[in-house]
Amino acid sequence: MQNRTHNAGELRLKNVGECVKLVGWLENVRVVSKNLMFLVLRDFYGKTQLVADTQDIIEQVKLINCESTISVEGEVRERISKNPKMETGDIEVVCKKLEVLGKCKYNELPFEINHSTQVDENLRLKYRYLDLRNPEVKNKIILRSKIVAEIRQRMMQENFFEITTPILTSSSPEGARDYLVPSRNYPGKFYALPQAPQQFKQLLMTSGFDRYFQIAPCFRDEDARQDRSPGEFYQLDMEMAFANQEDVFSVIEKVLPPVFEKYGKFKKASKAPFVRIAYNDALEKYGSDKPDLRIDLQLSDVTQLLQDTAFEPFKNKTIKAVVVDNFFESRKFIENLIADIEVQAQNKIYWFKIDENNQLVGGISKFLVDIQTDLINKLKLKANTVVFVTAGDKKTAQKSAGIVIKKVGYSVKGHIDKEQYAFCWIVDFPMYEIGEESGEVEFCHNPFSMPQGGLEVLEKAQKDKQFALTVKAYQYDLVCNGVELSSGAVRNHDPEIMLKAFNIVGLGEEDVKQKFPALYNAFSFGPPPHAGIAPGIDRMVMLLLGEENIREIIAFPMNKKAQDILMGAPNEVSKKQLDEVHIQIKNK
Repeated sequence: MQNRTHNAGELRLKNVGECVKLVGWLENVRVVSKNLMFLVLRDFYGKTQLVADTQDIIEQVKLINCESTISVEGEVRERISKNPKMETGDIEVVCKKLEVLGKCKYNELPFEINHSTQVDENLRLKYRYLDLRNPEVKNKIILRSKIVAEIRQRMMQENFFEITTPILTSSSPEGARDYLVPSRNYPGKFYALPQAPQQFKQLLMTSGFDRYFQIAPCFRDEDARQDRSPGEFYQLDMEMAFANQEDVFSVIEKVLPPVFEKYGKFKKASKAPFVRIAYNDALEKYGSDKPDLRIDLQLSDVTQLLQDTAFEPFKNKTIKAVVVDNFFESRKFIENLIADIEVQAQNKIYWFKIDENNQLVGGISKFLVDIQTDLINKLKLKANTVVFVTAGDKKTAQKSAGIVIKKVGYSVKGHIDKEQYAFCWIVDFPMYEIGEESGEVEFCHNPFSMPQGGLEVLEKAQKDKQFALTVKAYQYDLVCNGVELSSGAVRNHDPEIMLKAFNIVGLGEEDVKQKFPALYNAFSFGPPPHAGIAPGIDRMVMLLLGEENIREIIAFPMNKKAQDILMGAPNEVSKKQLDEVHIQIKNK
């Protein structure tokens, strides 16, 4: 027991009369009289009340600041006034000997440990070692450890082998900015921290490994968000040889639901097979490729009905509607809700209501009088229903309606079943799109995904730009409760198909060889078909704990500005260090 007989969370009535030794942090001192003090001792496992009732011990305690580490020897006795909120609340330990093991020098702490979550985040991060002493904060990190261990065990039960891949590698164009590491031995050259083990895991498949996984660190120089940590994050990285999309789905559907049911805030999770929604259908039904299937709302297309009305903002626009029945909130509630939605959507939201007499009232209803009957029939409207309407180009209208669905689902009673984890697969992603800046055909997502239809469809796409936009890829996203946990794909392992795919976006064989030399060369030596995915560990733990801020489930996170306040990173280095790696700072 590491120089103690018990931990501070395990003593019970059965231990009364025993002489014990405890160690931990002095959390609290309550002075009852000059001859009696009650102390609270906290360690990793819990808390125990201590009693100081001799003059020697009392004088010692007076000299000790809270959060000092101490060792206590004494006798367990039953408490007269029990504390049902403490697991050890039936007993207390009468101090016979007390020793300071680690002194806290400060009378006042930066914050009260048990209320650390209520103070400024930067202050918490600066004193993260104190913040982590708070059982509420510490338990999130413990639970993360258990979740990762459970995932690892379940992956191994599915015959996956854990293989670690390099941290220092070469820079490659993978969509985000690299973290670069200058080379001391090769002036002017750089390593890069991997954005993901993508190429290495595909090389493992080419090497003959059948099922690979790792809890992989990934590094991307990106700005922070509530659901994305800047700098680094972890993912359950996996790849399977001789596999297709269905094989990947099968593994994930076996591994994740039991983990979510065991450790999640909600004890219900989707069973296999998860719902599968084509990308275009997701945008058309939910206004998002990350739908929250706990919400019972969908959008409807009302373009033909509404674009010829007298309401000018609908002219020559795509128009989407979200029908919300059993709506009994006030007009003020509707207006406040719309104001919040418009901030996020950056687009106008309109509304009207069907009253108890099945008449259109409120909002834009006066513009819809002539089509009232058609509108009620098409949308199957009934009394006490509110319809939210948005217009714009197709993409804008869909996105705005998607935000309506999410906001209304969370705000209006009766339209979301929160107590579950609702998984779905988004499939059939487009292979190509027209770039907003270039106006040319570009890869829509992962350039190494296998196109549906193979070489034949790519040859046709090369001749016809519009046809290229219809080509689908074997690419898929895993979504849970409106959160994207992962992207994955069946990989394009055929060099001929790969080159054709890159030709369509204007890149030739030399470009592919230069950007991805190892992968391209390896695929010339009999690569197997393979597929994989990489669900984000951080986002999974966020969902399981019901946290909205990703920094709450990371032991030592950076702040919103990608600064490590605790360690002082990023920081300046000496000229000698810069000279060794052949770097000169260019001042602005």
